[in-house]
Parts: sequence; C-alpha cells; structure tokens
Amino acid sequence: MGGSCCPGDYHRFFSKRFARRLARKYQKRGLDKTARKMADFLRDRVIEGATVLEIGGGVGEIEIELLKAGAARTQNLELSPGYEQEARKLAEEAGVGRRVDWRIHDIARDSQAVEPADIVVMHRVVCCYPDYDRLLGAAADHARRALVFSYPPRNVEAAFAASPTRRARCSPCSRGADYGERMRVTSESGASPASSAVRKLTRLARIR
Repeated sequence: MGGSCCPGDYHRFFSKRFARRLARKYQKRGLDKTARKMADFLRDRVIEGATVLEIGGGVGEIEIELLKAGAARTQNLELSPGYEQEARKLAEEAGVGRRVDWRIHDIARDSQAVEPADIVVMHRVVCCYPDYDRLLGAAADHARRALVFSYPPRNVEAAFAASPTRRARCSPCSRGADYGERMRVTSESGASPASSAVRKLTRLARIR
C-alpha cells in the first residue's frame, strides 16, 4: 500500500529554513499539543531508563523532553539532512547532546541496520511516507515496549495510538482514523507473548 500527503523531495521541502522555524517555535512555545500529550503518555508509564528511537524526529524536540524526563538515550532517524544542525543545537542547549544519536536512514527500506529500542516514536510521519504500511511494520518490529505515533484522522483532530511490539496493517492516509482501530485490534489479538510492561500498554489512546 502507498500514498503520501507530503512531497517526495524531502531534502527540498524539509530544508534548513524549515528546521530553523520549527526550532524557534519549540524554543518559544515548547511541544505542540499532540507531541506534548504523546510525551506525557510515555512519561507517565515507561520512560525511566528507556531507549527511544524516533523515526522522522525532525529537530528532536520530543526526544529532548523524554531525555529530560528520564530516558537513557535516543536515536533520531531522518530522511532530510536539513534538520541536523538545529537538532544538535537544541540537544546541546538542553544538556542532553551526548545522549542523542542522529543519522540519515530509511528504516522502511533497511530495517536491519537499526537496533531495536524500548520505545519507538513517530510524530507527523506516517502520512508523509509513500509506503506507510512498510514503515509502520518496521517501526513496530523495532519497539520492545511501545510504539507511539500520531496521524491525521478524518476529522483532522490530533490522535495517536500506542501498541506493543506488533506488526500493523493500516489504511491510507486519507482514512487516518483506521490507523488507531487497526492498531487496537492487533494489540489485543494476544497472538504472541508480551511482557507485563507491554500488556500495560495494550490499549488505544486518542487525543482530542
């Protein structure tokens, strides 16, 4: 399955100028509403000492907040190099620069080159990747405890789903509300063993 609401030229669209604008916004206002609720969800549950993999982390603002909340290390995978300078600068200013790894890598195309993490995060990424099914599968396969991602539902309200390490099959971006429903069905199927930490996260959470 495919389909993307963002252009394929990531280098041009997600430029250094775009990254500077995001960094300034974070410095002035903090996390946006959805990102804040995603971070709060993890902060209240499994963040202490956890490793975090953020796919399409941009300037890394969610990672910074999770590191400040007790995460051990984070890794930011990006497709555009335009974010790197601002991401590293923000991390250094927050005092967490040594605990952040930043790299250009497409995990959907080459998943074996990336180590699993306790938590995998994707904010405003699913609809921007042409093969979202493959991307979600790679993300779920790399999450030991939880996969948390945001997506644009039909009513354009912010939403996210949390799931244990399970493979997801979802519908097109234009039918974004189905993402959460498919993840809920998958996480509750009980087809494979799960740790107590994972079972606690076996639920669907929608942000309004």
